[in-house]
Amino acid sequence: MDGLTLFGLFAVTAMLVTYALEARSHWYVLGFAAACLLGSIYGFLQGAWPFGVVEAIWALVAVRRWSQLAS
Repeated sequence: MDGLTLFGLFAVTAMLVTYALEARSHWYVLGFAAACLLGSIYGFLQGAWPFGVVEAIWALVAVRRWSQLAS
């Protein structure tokens, strides 16, 4: 398994874990946003730009949700 694949595995695992824990704290929502950003970076590095774009949008949506929950 190469480094890029490990990075992608880390990103999607972080997305899964933070999404599962979102109900516990608004900080997990921010963690989900960060994990989505990592997923986006992975998508672009892998050459799957549609995946990268969608994950970037999810990151923005999650940051907006976090800001609403944090206030």
